[in-house]
Amino acid sequence: MSFPVTTITTENKKDLSLTTYKILFIISICHLLNDTLQAVVPAMFPILEKDMGLTFTQLGVIAAVLNIVSSLFQPVIGWVSDKKPMPYALPIGLACSLVGMLLLALIPQYNWIIFSVALVGIGSAVFHPEGSRVSHLAAGSKKGLAQSIYQVGGNSGQALAPLITALILVPFGQFGAIWFTFAAAIAVVLLIYIAKWYSNELKVSVITKKKSSARSARLSKTVWIALILTMFILLARSLYIVCMTNYYSFYIIQTYHLTITTSQAYLFAFLISGAVGTLFGGPLGDRFGKKNVILYSVLGSAPLTILLPYVGPILSFVLLLLIGFIMMTSFSVSVVYAQELVPSKIGTMSGLTVGFIFGLGAIGSVLFGNLADVIGIAKTISFVGFLPVLGVLGFFLPSEEDLRRLHQNE
Repeated sequence: MSFPVTTITTENKKDLSLTTYKILFIISICHLLNDTLQAVVPAMFPILEKDMGLTFTQLGVIAAVLNIVSSLFQPVIGWVSDKKPMPYALPIGLACSLVGMLLLALIPQYNWIIFSVALVGIGSAVFHPEGSRVSHLAAGSKKGLAQSIYQVGGNSGQALAPLITALILVPFGQFGAIWFTFAAAIAVVLLIYIAKWYSNELKVSVITKKKSSARSARLSKTVWIALILTMFILLARSLYIVCMTNYYSFYIIQTYHLTITTSQAYLFAFLISGAVGTLFGGPLGDRFGKKNVILYSVLGSAPLTILLPYVGPILSFVLLLLIGFIMMTSFSVSVVYAQELVPSKIGTMSGLTVGFIFGLGAIGSVLFGNLADVIGIAKTISFVGFLPVLGVLGFFLPSEEDLRRLHQNE
């Protein structure tokens, strides 16, 4: 199907720079709902272990299936959608999550739980690269702000895991997951609306997309190096966050002799401050440059992460708030920076910077668990505190002005 040249008028070109906030807020809500569904699975582990007598190995398999399907498949789906965008894959993907959540609530059999978790993972793997593309299309000239609005929904959904455990799964057990089918249904309805807007927007942007694809078909050595450095920085950030999310509660229970409920409050504070940092990071990237935000976010948090294991319970709570906020200001910014590195691969870059890196971080958490068994949880937390020092690699990233000149010369 060909689109008439008249669809790209001077007026439309001006419209392309406008930010469509309605779409951004809706896709952010959908991101919150999608990541809340994902958060249900690990939050249910204590319930499954108690009611079904699952071993830690079986729980590890469930976690691995969720992470592999939902995270490591994202770059593949992003690569496919870069070649052929799939607006209606968004509601179809969340429909898979809805079915998965329904099965998870109703069938207390290990094999069916694996299958249901895989369905939830498929929905998430489809949603993230295509949702990021929707954010990009709706951003106009405010790419950082738009990505922040989109990503803060996901971070907020992940932060709900401790509350899900305490308020829903503990009193209702495995069947409590049934309540989240309603969240999935709401997301499907909203994404049908998004898909209609997305389809129309593709018709308007088709000529611009073709020009961008032709210009960026080959990646220069500079872009490759910048992309590799960015991945290393983001991996260091992901490894730290995953380790803290999975193991820091054990550390404070052992070190400060706090209760499980109190430890969940610490974890929630870390995650929710990260969501706030995500929201602020995009506008900061638009204002001060994305390279600068990535550099000072990851490297700037290093003194706090190194200090954290050596302070008392009250100061550690304060440091967690600061670390979560500072470190996560680079979350949405790093996605936009990667997309600007390779402007013809919006979905692929989103899949790499969010899905693939998070998947590697989740795999790394297994290594941290083994490390904690060998050297102890306290030394492990001290060790991971040095990971953000790798943010120093940000000094070697090209600035946005350098990238613009590079793409103009291609």
